[in-house]
Amino acid sequence: MDPNQQDDRPSRLTVAMADLGVAAVVAALGLIVILDSRRIGTGWADDGPQAGYFPFYIGVLMTGAAVVVFFHTLRGWVEHRAWFATVNQLRHVYSVLLPTCIYVGAIYLVGIYLASAVFIAWFMMRHGKFGWLVALPVSVGVPLFLFMLFEKWFLVPLPKGPLERLLGY
Repeated sequence: MDPNQQDDRPSRLTVAMADLGVAAVVAALGLIVILDSRRIGTGWADDGPQAGYFPFYIGVLMTGAAVVVFFHTLRGWVEHRAWFATVNQLRHVYSVLLPTCIYVGAIYLVGIYLASAVFIAWFMMRHGKFGWLVALPVSVGVPLFLFMLFEKWFLVPLPKGPLERLLGY
């Protein structure tokens, strides 16, 4: 099939399946937040709340909301049997999701600034249909601006890779 051709077939993913999947992911994230908050302390110390106090309750709210969505979806399973998206719509979602996942992994390997430059250039050229003359200055300028903002002005270090270490940062 031609990649530019519209594929309006249902994806076999129903609204209920999508709701249950998102609820499971949010519940898992909420449980991770709860467990990690308990590790660093969720109580009240002499000088105020411990570091995990507020994240703990955010995790509880996340998990609680996910449980509500989960049971609401199961209760209305018949009403939620509509197709979630067409194949073409899911292709559009994956064309954003997969590069974003690669970007997150690349931050660990090459640092946030180089990964961001490549990520911005990719999206500008692939999805925005911009040429190199526009994409290059923006994809280099934005990470440089963010470097100055966080590293120099706010003194907040962000993940760095071999390029930043080579430049002495």
